[in-house]
Amino acid sequence: MRIRAGFNLTYECPQQTPMLLALEIHPSRRVDLLTEQVIGFDRPIEARGYIDAFGNACTRIEAPAGQTTISTSFEIYDTGKSDVVMPEAIQHDIKELPDEVLRFLLGSRYCDTDRLGDFAWANFGDTPPGWARVQAISNFVHNHIVFSYQAADPLRTAYGALADRTGVCRDFAHLAISLCRCMNIPARYCTGYLGDIGVPPVADPMDFSAWFEAYLSGHWFTFDARHNRPRIGRILMATGCDATDVALSTSFGSSRLAGFKVVTEEIPAEHLLAIPIGDPVSSP
Repeated sequence: MRIRAGFNLTYECPQQTPMLLALEIHPSRRVDLLTEQVIGFDRPIEARGYIDAFGNACTRIEAPAGQTTISTSFEIYDTGKSDVVMPEAIQHDIKELPDEVLRFLLGSRYCDTDRLGDFAWANFGDTPPGWARVQAISNFVHNHIVFSYQAADPLRTAYGALADRTGVCRDFAHLAISLCRCMNIPARYCTGYLGDIGVPPVADPMDFSAWFEAYLSGHWFTFDARHNRPRIGRILMATGCDATDVALSTSFGSSRLAGFKVVTEEIPAEHLLAIPIGDPVSSP
């Protein structure tokens, strides 16, 4: 399967503003690229790439005053297989976990586990440990939260999502991650592309998506509390403890997202050439 993906994002800054960007696909997916993925700017900007503490490919820039459009367009190979389902996957004792996994048991900015521990054990303490427990948590979150773009709140934590019962995909992920961590299951936040591939299309504009991964049987497995069904065509961009670690942009000064367009779609087998998103810009 060939997937065409990309974006055009426009930021407006009142003055020159340093920014960190997490807009590249994850290094683990680079082997699948069929065309280059180049982050471009419509103004002369010096950009420097780096790998962050979570292994994500990130970019440092200083955005000039005014509007700057950042864009990319690429094609990538995907197996077309749905997310792996392994009901027999086991939950590890904490003493068995690799050192690098331990941080995904701890509370974080949006995953306020200290406020959810009693609730988690009261509701999931009797579930079988392992895959069944994570799936029970995903089922609960899927049924508890109503998806609504109008209800998006960048300050909402996992506990807030539990109380508000509404939110966007990041709220589903934060609550599920927090409940897993309360049950001693390492869980991490994921962001990336997820198009309407293999499912009926939705009317909402295309957006980036958030899901989570749980560490079971020595591997990270994908779970998606918002959709709560195996999907095909995920393109991972970044992982972290929560949305703070994988923000599309982090500005060290005032900035406003003035334009936003994301494309993720399957390229029919008979259509070998990509159709441009619009007017993607090139690096200087």
